[in-house]
Amino acid sequence: MDGNRRFAKERGLSSIEGHRAGYEKLKEFARWAKEAGIRHAIVYGFSTENWHRPEKEVAYLMDLLRTVLSQEAEHMRKEGGRLRILGQRERFPADIQKLIAQAEEGTKDGEYTLYLALSYGGRAEIVDTVNRLIEKGSPVTEEEFGKALWTADMPDPDLIIRTSGEKRLSGFLPWQGVYSELFFVDSFWPAFSKEEFDAVLSEYRSRERRHGK
Repeated sequence: MDGNRRFAKERGLSSIEGHRAGYEKLKEFARWAKEAGIRHAIVYGFSTENWHRPEKEVAYLMDLLRTVLSQEAEHMRKEGGRLRILGQRERFPADIQKLIAQAEEGTKDGEYTLYLALSYGGRAEIVDTVNRLIEKGSPVTEEEFGKALWTADMPDPDLIIRTSGEKRLSGFLPWQGVYSELFFVDSFWPAFSKEEFDAVLSEYRSRERRHGK
């Protein structure tokens, strides 16, 4: 979900206003995905590098996360959704860690899942997985490695969309996304429209996926 700050800068707004607009877009996106029959959707909300942003901005994002984990998790539960958090949970304040556990427990029976990648970095995930497998003495096969990733209960993504015009994945799912179809959209995340989303799905359906075969 890239481009919140640039969206705000174009409009003479603060970065905080950009993140607020991005949060509203996330709620819209979750509805679009459900309506499209998508059973698993993951959004990259906060990277391991984002901790280095200005203290005021990070504090606002933490408050926004508290809202998502309380109000939006309850809304998802009522709508039959499931919320999962992927990333370095231990880096969040204790109250947020508690909210994460409560949100996941309260929505565990949902029929479709929204995964939030928070304090997530693909390299960090791989290093953490390797270290845990070494401690266990487990055989490091592709299957065992996949089962030990933070995303173990999530299917590998069929398609990955990045907004804002940047054409790179920036550490997003390097193991899981090796055969994902990639789409790069020029719109900043808060301006990403349902028409653009539908167009991506339409093009995806027309692509032939061979998985290297």
